[in-house]
Amino acid sequence: MNRWIAICRVEDIPVLGSRRVARDQGLDVAVFRNDRNEVFALLDRCPHKGGPLSQGIVFGTSVACPLHNWTIGLCTGQAAAPDEGCTPTFSVKVENGDVFLDANELATQATDLTRPIAGPLRRVLSPLPLVEG
Repeated sequence: MNRWIAICRVEDIPVLGSRRVARDQGLDVAVFRNDRNEVFALLDRCPHKGGPLSQGIVFGTSVACPLHNWTIGLCTGQAAAPDEGCTPTFSVKVENGDVFLDANELATQATDLTRPIAGPLRRVLSPLPLVEG
C-alpha cells in the first residue's frame, strides 16, 4: 500500500516548469507541470551527463536537458532517439489540486545515484597520488 506525501499545490509548479523536492538521501526529485496541467516526477538528473532536468524546458510530455538539449520523456524517463538512457521516474498523484509523491519511492528509489563531477573541480575532489620528495 502506498503512503502518499503532499508536496505542493498544482499551481505552485510553474506551467511548463518544475519544482525540486529535496530528499534525505540521494538527488532531488523534479516535479514538472505541462501546459495541460499534467504533473510528472523524475530524478533531477539527465541520464547523459547528469544535468539538472528541473532547469530544462518542458514541452508536451517531455523536458529538454539544459546542458546538451537531450529530450527526456516525462512519463517514462526515457531519452528520445537517437539518444539512449533513462532517468528514474516517481509515482505522482493529484487530488483536489494537491500534488502527492509516494513516500517509499522518495526514501528508496535511486538514492545511490550522484551527479558526475567534471571540469577543474574533478581534479580537486579526486584523490591525488602521493609524491615523495
